[in-house]
Amino acid sequence: MHSVTNSASIDDNNCDRKTARRKHKVKVTQPRSEVMGPVTAVLSEPKVVTGDHGFVLEDVPHLTDYIPHLPTYPNPLQDHPAYAVVEQYFVDMDDTIAQKIVVHANSPRGTHFRRAGPRQKVYFKSDEVHACIVTCGGLCPGLNTVIREIVGSLHDMYGVTRIEGIEGGYRGFYSRNTIPLTPKAVNGIHKRGGTIIGTSRGGYDNKKIVNSIEDRGINQVYIIGGDGTQKGASAIYEEVRRRGLKVAVVGIPKTIDNDIPVIDQSFGFDTAVEEAQRAINAAHVEAESNENCIGLVKLMGRNSGFIAMYATLASRDVDCCLIPESYFYLEGPGGLFEYIEKRIKENGHMVIVVAEGAGQDLVSESLRTNDAKDASGNKLLDDVGLWLSQKIKGHFKTKTEMEINLKYIDPTYMIRAVPSNASDNVYCTLLAQSAVHGAMAGYTGFTVGPVHGRECYLPFYRITEKQNQVVITDRMWARMLSSTNQPCFLNTKDIIESNMDEAPPTDRVTDNGFVTKETNAC
Repeated sequence: MHSVTNSASIDDNNCDRKTARRKHKVKVTQPRSEVMGPVTAVLSEPKVVTGDHGFVLEDVPHLTDYIPHLPTYPNPLQDHPAYAVVEQYFVDMDDTIAQKIVVHANSPRGTHFRRAGPRQKVYFKSDEVHACIVTCGGLCPGLNTVIREIVGSLHDMYGVTRIEGIEGGYRGFYSRNTIPLTPKAVNGIHKRGGTIIGTSRGGYDNKKIVNSIEDRGINQVYIIGGDGTQKGASAIYEEVRRRGLKVAVVGIPKTIDNDIPVIDQSFGFDTAVEEAQRAINAAHVEAESNENCIGLVKLMGRNSGFIAMYATLASRDVDCCLIPESYFYLEGPGGLFEYIEKRIKENGHMVIVVAEGAGQDLVSESLRTNDAKDASGNKLLDDVGLWLSQKIKGHFKTKTEMEINLKYIDPTYMIRAVPSNASDNVYCTLLAQSAVHGAMAGYTGFTVGPVHGRECYLPFYRITEKQNQVVITDRMWARMLSSTNQPCFLNTKDIIESNMDEAPPTDRVTDNGFVTKETNAC
């Protein structure tokens, strides 16, 4: 499986790497082998390149890290008629993307990531590539677009003909058939929602999956899914590396909630916000058309309220937005019920948007539910929308003389199942092409995503170590509050106690996605 290259190709590759290291005066931290239980596993330590002025490159693994003397080949794109007119089409190996773009005059250069794109040399011949694509987790607009563009990029750019879809998520590697994917088979699927190869939660068995990859002769694996799926992809890479297989493992991050850190935005998010407008508009029409009417809309957002916040900002018709990151309470001065009464008296109607993960502590306490989890290990959430609608109705029926009319709308599965819009289609195309370029160039154990508008290759650990969340001390949340004029739902006692307690600082994501440390406040 591992053929020996001619000396010229080895020298060219090593020369490029040595030149880059001399240029940056760098040191490289290489991965190491350790014993994990009964099995000796290769652990991917951060592969870090350091240079002058605080330059730090968090690099991604490469096949040559554990398989020396791999042959290289000229990139087929150099003879591709579509790219012949592109000046300096190939990405220079020294190109990096800065994680932070706002710096001071005396600031260090900081953390960088390797820029995505085609390289002059590739590590796979077109006719030896056997690629597979798998989608895991919940549905998200754009899944079919990513599948279509991976197939198109492999076939049209690199001449790859053996591409398969793994049916039904991770368990499809060992319990289901594969689906042959050709440009003709995927033509037009971007106009449909869902995923043509199916998806599922759970079913992850690392050894069975890698056994299937090895038995089928697959050497490029494209894994589309959220943070749990990417953790699984990272483990697959570790096992592939332990076995010394020439297999490129590439992750494409997917979450409709936009809770993946570091990258600018996850695909499908724009479509979700746009589709959420339909539900909010319907709630507003109902609320305006009926006396003392409340339109209540539940949107997605298990741990992060980005969809609810951005949909609220885009709509301008919402009076209150509730998200998991911002605590709220119902009764008493400054509570939600008091605010609802105030808005209905002023306007005669009201629109409330609530993310599915908001107020779960209140719901669990009220319903006395347990901590059950789904097949992916996520805690099963109670229906906060239904619970909140009942609480609001009960309050106005028993404790006030005001009669209200409440309309509850839950568009969750409608939003997940729609095809992606134009901007997400373009974004998915860039992700897919970047993933293919990286795999062909021999990179592995990485995921792709935009950082400040530039596609780059990220180590798995950077997108799985935590979740991106709305920071309620950030400007974007302040913009949303000024749009709705809602209170922050913290009473005076809470604010005083919060100021007195020296709570540890939390990660603060600024407008541009940077992470700083700041104590949470209203």
